Amino acid sequence: MVLDIATTKPGRKSRGRLFLLLGPAFVAAIAYVDPGNVAANLTSGAKYGYLLVWVLVAANVMAMLVQYQSAKLGVVTGKSLPQHLGERYKTKTRRLYWAQAELVAMATDLAEVVGGAIALNLLFHLPLPVGGLIVGVASMALLTVQNRHGQRTFETAIIFLLVIITVGFLAGLVLSPPDPAAVAGGLIPRFEGAESVMLAAGMLGATVMPHAIYLHSQLSKDRHPDARSTPAKLRQIIKATRVDVVVALILAGVVNIGMLLLAASTLSGVAGTDSIEGAHAAIVNSLGPVIGVIFAVGLLASGLASTSVGAYAGATIMNGLIKVRIPLQLRRLVSLIPAIILLSAGIDPTWALIVSQIVLSFGIPFALIPLLRLTASKKLMGEHRDGLPLRMAALVSVVLIVALNALLLWLTFTGQA
Repeated sequence: MVLDIATTKPGRKSRGRLFLLLGPAFVAAIAYVDPGNVAANLTSGAKYGYLLVWVLVAANVMAMLVQYQSAKLGVVTGKSLPQHLGERYKTKTRRLYWAQAELVAMATDLAEVVGGAIALNLLFHLPLPVGGLIVGVASMALLTVQNRHGQRTFETAIIFLLVIITVGFLAGLVLSPPDPAAVAGGLIPRFEGAESVMLAAGMLGATVMPHAIYLHSQLSKDRHPDARSTPAKLRQIIKATRVDVVVALILAGVVNIGMLLLAASTLSGVAGTDSIEGAHAAIVNSLGPVIGVIFAVGLLASGLASTSVGAYAGATIMNGLIKVRIPLQLRRLVSLIPAIILLSAGIDPTWALIVSQIVLSFGIPFALIPLLRLTASKKLMGEHRDGLPLRMAALVSVVLIVALNALLLWLTFTGQA
């Protein structure tokens, strides 16, 4: 049900109804606090201290921008970004586009299952493959909630998990606060060697996530199917969407930056903190077992929530680009297989998480460039097309992301990464 708040008088009641329209951005925001973020942020803070704080700040600003564009596209046009692309590309191009988007979704899914498995290993000493299976089954249950009870109930469940994630990853900062001067110094853009560039690309991929860009347009159009019934209602829904994005992404940004600060203040220079398991052990040694358990619970909630959202995004991409629908639970089952194989093969899970985030960073331009073009179209968006400042900011974001990826490629193939 969509509330008509366009005719409501200003005041507490109007603000309350505006609040009830929030939700889609919080689902998309889960993608920004998944286990891949944990691996990239902890590794960055442990190895380089506060050096790459600026990367997370810039990435979060970019994330706000593109998530607002994606949500607005869905609300104004009544179609998701994948649907628009599916209508505009020829069959061969559409399939190739779907293939790269699906690869990105698979990389996301791998990170989420692996992260949840690590959490269960930390909490209950379960073997990683067993933990991965449990995470997969639990995520199927979350997707069943969406199928049976609708998007609003699903959003509520995801927001509950987001609260757990926030507490889990920020609790340690109470006992080990960061150095304010060092944090300020970390806002100055710079690198220290090829590995810091690789980590920055991973952090960028983990923050500006392609599958979340595709998904948010679907979430918003489904949540507000009657947004275009009157011009006044459309304007009010767009306003609510803007608030939704800002609040959700600020929360996700605080969690991400908090993880890096925790690693910088607690783990910097500590041996063995180049893995989540090692970082967890160091956190326990420095801050005590209670904080260690809270951190592991946050990691588990992150894996459970993000793997469910990732499956939802994959289904949106497939349906929009190649017009194929498969049950969410079946998709979850099929996409679980590569993660279980990786966990069973004994590959370092933290390394796999970081690599998966680098794969994500290369998929970002394929989502951002079409989004930029569509939301700038007067014919498509009418009076709600992006203004010049927003178009310029989006263009700068795309250029920066492509440049960082190009630098990472050059460092990799010249043997410097």
